[in-house]
Amino acid sequence: MDLAYIPSPSTGVIELGPIPLRGYAFCIIAGVFLAVWYGNKRWVARGGKAGTVADIAVWAVPFGLVGGRLYHVVTDYQLYFSEGQDWVDAFKIWEGGLGIWGAVALGAVGAWIGCRRRGIPLPAWADAMAPGLAFAQAIGRWGNWFNQELYGRATDLPWGLKISEGVNREAGIYHPTFLYESLWCVGAALVVIWADRRFKLGHGRVFALYVALYCAGRGWIEYMRVDEAHHVLGLRLNVWTSIVVFACAVAYFVISAKLRPGREETVEPVSPEKRDASGDDADDADHADDADHADDAGRADGTDDAGADAGTGRKADAEATD
Repeated sequence: MDLAYIPSPSTGVIELGPIPLRGYAFCIIAGVFLAVWYGNKRWVARGGKAGTVADIAVWAVPFGLVGGRLYHVVTDYQLYFSEGQDWVDAFKIWEGGLGIWGAVALGAVGAWIGCRRRGIPLPAWADAMAPGLAFAQAIGRWGNWFNQELYGRATDLPWGLKISEGVNREAGIYHPTFLYESLWCVGAALVVIWADRRFKLGHGRVFALYVALYCAGRGWIEYMRVDEAHHVLGLRLNVWTSIVVFACAVAYFVISAKLRPGREETVEPVSPEKRDASGDDADDADHADDADHADDAGRADGTDDAGADAGTGRKADAEATD
């Protein structure tokens, strides 16, 4: 008999009158809000304007959700398009199924569009968002707990996850891989924050470090999972994806450090209105300085002339006395 385990919720939906509040959707939304809020704080700290992160997130988030769902549906197509399955379920995102790889890839496209419209370098924006994205993933993984999905092999450890009987799952106690990944993401976020402060990372290297750390954890956590997945050379597809993306992130980090060391001095261009205002102020200051110099010169000339005149007068008086 198992004396200790992590219970699973009896349902993933809370009915608020006519409105169903789904645990999976709530975790995703909470994660997005946290990522945008913290990303905005980091962006402002680096010299950007408040609100810019949210403006770009308006592009990145919808693209990311579509990309995440597409990756899941394509890599697990048998769940929706095989015999006896209903292809309409592919659109039921609230039932779970978002691939982080597709979310980041297509989300980056949306972010690039938003950054281009604002004249902002995408790597700088990605660096500001990196830790917040890791925290968002940590929250989002609890959506899998509500849906009783993405668990690992059976275990008798006291922190095992109790799964009830359901569609495509057997009752039992399994490794809580959702919890492992959630804790890993929190740790990755903290490491990224520390490294950014310690080494003043820039030009996309903060984001690359986040990606590398996430992939390192996702690889071994994915290996523990027992849900149905495609395999390549004996490994789950997502394990291979983790390996490839990890290598790409490390390569980018190293090459970027050699080509563009240091951190961006400016992350957001100054608006023409502010630039003109600053220029006018500078011109006024220059004119004021010129006027001050002219006054000083005039006073100096006046003093000298007065001194000269006084000297001439004294000389004349002396001659008259003689």
